[in-house]
Amino acid sequence: MILGIFALGFNAVAQEQSTDAASDTTVVADVEPDPIPEQPEYEQEEEAQSFDQIIKDKFIEGDPKFMSPVLICLILGLAIAIERIISLNLSTTNTQKLLSKVEDALESGGVEAAKEVTKSTRGPVASIFTQGLMRMSEGIEMVEKSVIAYGSVEMGRLERGLVWISLFISLAPMLGFMGTVIGMIGAFDAIEAAGDISPSLVAGGIKVALLTTVAGLIVAIILQLFYNYCVSKIDSIVNSMEDASISLVDLLVKHNLTK
Repeated sequence: MILGIFALGFNAVAQEQSTDAASDTTVVADVEPDPIPEQPEYEQEEEAQSFDQIIKDKFIEGDPKFMSPVLICLILGLAIAIERIISLNLSTTNTQKLLSKVEDALESGGVEAAKEVTKSTRGPVASIFTQGLMRMSEGIEMVEKSVIAYGSVEMGRLERGLVWISLFISLAPMLGFMGTVIGMIGAFDAIEAAGDISPSLVAGGIKVALLTTVAGLIVAIILQLFYNYCVSKIDSIVNSMEDASISLVDLLVKHNLTK
């Protein structure tokens, strides 16, 4: 009996424990898990600034009274450089094609036909050809002198405006350095007035100094690139003029059109 009582007691306890466990499982299954808290979406503190906005900010931070002269140098220098580049590209002539047309005109219509060809062609090479054909009746020596003299005139026209680009290349860094010196003077004045050295006192003057220097150097670099391109283009045109002039004289001698 005692063993039976203990067996019945153990069975009841086991059934009760299993029932509790099942109920706990049911409760756990019925309860939905807490959702994982979403991470808060932080908006960007600052949108990426555009390049022109950054330039405007740096211009203002560098003090407009120092940055404005540098900007004026850049605008004027670029205007002259772009005008020169357009003019030089329009002055470029295919000399071989022009010589072929002049030779055909001389054979078919004579000197007047050749003049019409050169007058209708744009560029300094065609202008030199026109001057040489106009003097051909005075002899080969006069043709050569006329070509050389007018070649110097055309070369001067090609180089027009380059001196101003060179001026702005030299002037922009000088203006930047002047802003640097004035900014440093302002920083030392602030130190002297406060009687103490602290970053907040000198930061403004030093920042102006550095920004004006950088602006002046950037302007000089940009204009120097345009200046070198113009010089290279002029050298190419001048070489074409010299070669074409020699070819013209040889062509006139070949056709016995000079006295």
